[in-house]
Amino acid sequence: MDTQTEPSRNPAKIEILRAWPDASICHGFIGRTGGVSTGAFASMNLSYWVGDDDRAVDENWERLRREVPDLKLVARLNQVHGNVVHAATRDTATLRPAGDGLVTAEPGVMLGIFSADCVPILMVDSKRKIAGALHAGWRGVIADIADAGVRAMTLLGARASDVRAAMGPSIGQCCFEVDAELGDRFGREIEGARNHTSAGRPGKAFIDLRAVVRDQLERAGLAPVNIASVGPCTRCAGDHFFSRRAAGGTTTGLQISFIGFAA
Repeated sequence: MDTQTEPSRNPAKIEILRAWPDASICHGFIGRTGGVSTGAFASMNLSYWVGDDDRAVDENWERLRREVPDLKLVARLNQVHGNVVHAATRDTATLRPAGDGLVTAEPGVMLGIFSADCVPILMVDSKRKIAGALHAGWRGVIADIADAGVRAMTLLGARASDVRAAMGPSIGQCCFEVDAELGDRFGREIEGARNHTSAGRPGKAFIDLRAVVRDQLERAGLAPVNIASVGPCTRCAGDHFFSRRAAGGTTTGLQISFIGFAA
């Protein structure tokens, strides 16, 4: 589907990618198909804050909740590309504080992270029923939101050695070309990042964000076998996932990634 084509009122099925077969973990990375939004938001935009018609977003949420009934209470954030992580409860789930990470130890509270190229990270300690969700753009990666998220989970009682993490659809090294200065900054400020940076066009560099995040999760205490990467490059798969790069840097819809334990 062309990213500029308006969908029909009988759209394709909602796409949900999952990392783990464990049915007790309610989680998924939602694609862009299956909704009713049009234009730049076609079709499963789930954000009310990007300029889409609220009625279309309402319908998209209704469709998603029919598909995933446990998404009754979804904690969300005002995402600001930092490393602040909030603990969500039933009492605070509707507040939408500024930050880029959420953790919870309360069944029934689902955590939602929006993205359109940044790395969505879902984390879970199944033994203690503690979940986390992080939004990792390049600024958040430099600020090591991965470590902040793991630490926030441990404060709720999780053990880093038991935490599993899944990085969802996000821009790949194939398409994440940045100014060489930013590539150098990654190399200076993040341990091992030079191993995941390569030369691009003159004055440019390519960065593999998911590989950098994987390293950070390992340094935070996760076992390599407990870290998964799910889904394609969002820009390459712009017909299935929202991608700001694919949209030429203009406003686009946002997909949501969610995790939690059913009540």
